[in-house]
Amino acid sequence: MSSRRRRRHAGSPASAPLDDDDLLCEILLRLPPEPSSLPRASLVCKRWRRLVSYPGFFRRFRLHHRRNPSLLGFFDRFNGLSFLPTLGAPNRVPHGRFSFHCDDFDSCSMSLGCRHGLMLIFLRKRLQVLVWDPVTGDQHRIAIPAAFDTEKTLINGAVLRAAGDVENFQVVLVAADGDDEQHIQALACVYSSKTGLWGNLVSTPIPYQASDSPYRIPTMVNTDDAVLAGDSLYWKLTGNMVGILEFDLEKQSLAVIRMPLDMYGQGKCFTVMRAEGGGLGLLVVLNSDYTAQLWKRKIDCDGGASWGLARTIELDKLLPIKPEEKGLLVILGFAEQNNVVFLWTVIGVLMIQLESLEFKNLYKTMIFSYYHPFESVYSAGTSVSGGRDRAELLVNK
Repeated sequence: MSSRRRRRHAGSPASAPLDDDDLLCEILLRLPPEPSSLPRASLVCKRWRRLVSYPGFFRRFRLHHRRNPSLLGFFDRFNGLSFLPTLGAPNRVPHGRFSFHCDDFDSCSMSLGCRHGLMLIFLRKRLQVLVWDPVTGDQHRIAIPAAFDTEKTLINGAVLRAAGDVENFQVVLVAADGDDEQHIQALACVYSSKTGLWGNLVSTPIPYQASDSPYRIPTMVNTDDAVLAGDSLYWKLTGNMVGILEFDLEKQSLAVIRMPLDMYGQGKCFTVMRAEGGGLGLLVVLNSDYTAQLWKRKIDCDGGASWGLARTIELDKLLPIKPEEKGLLVILGFAEQNNVVFLWTVIGVLMIQLESLEFKNLYKTMIFSYYHPFESVYSAGTSVSGGRDRAELLVNK
């Protein structure tokens, strides 16, 4: 925006700092990353409207706030990726604003995760992954590397952007592969939109765990969203080996991490999360005593790793649930940047912020699903159908 140099208005003191368009833009960039911020700013005066509508301003606004995005809502994996907004007025995104349309999306397709304002979708029949930007509507199709045998292995993946980049992205695909349940290896490969190419295939063996169970389930990469903590992505492993798969983005290496205890016991569920203070953590929900446990993985000075219980949340004291209403608790999704868990309860689907412990009851349903939280910077009036969105936001203020 360097072409707009210090435009001053008649009757304004020459030294007034807000007469400098570049300085005013820097101030406007620091408005809260809420959908109503820029539409409200555009109503102040024609000059402010011109600045926030200038080509490239929203890109800068999105880049400035990409590390503290709003939790706009979530996409329902098992309901055609329908979007449900979670913010209240005046920031509530209109229903249908982020509708997904793809002719090749069918019952064989599967959403793999959402991060940095992008959704990753596996189009099985096409042997492609699709990267979709719900805000702009852009879609990018990428052929899956031949090393991933999608007929016999379950693949998962993650999409992400590098710090300071709102144009390029990376896709990481992972899978557990092997003909013998005792000799399974994890595979990973990274695609860069900057080069348009897949990198080298990375692999590591997955330890075999003997079991007395008559049910022999091969080790698989769980279909939950990956969690990005530090420079690594983490997925749950299920089946024979109950653990966590780590992919280090910097080292381009895979590792298998063992769990602190049996997380798949009766009456409990868990999800991988960012630990408080950084690093890898776990959120474990227990039906037996209606608590949520936050675990953290610690690395000592010698490189040794251990798990420790960091905090326990007494859900029966936090939530308005009567003793006779206590029952099943199911984790439906986790928003890593806002530290919010979506939890199914008898009284409804709740979203709980794990630091402040503030919660909101979204709606009541008897249908279990899986949610991809959509954490992004969105401003009505700066994108496709923006005029309608801005009007709806301002009417509901």
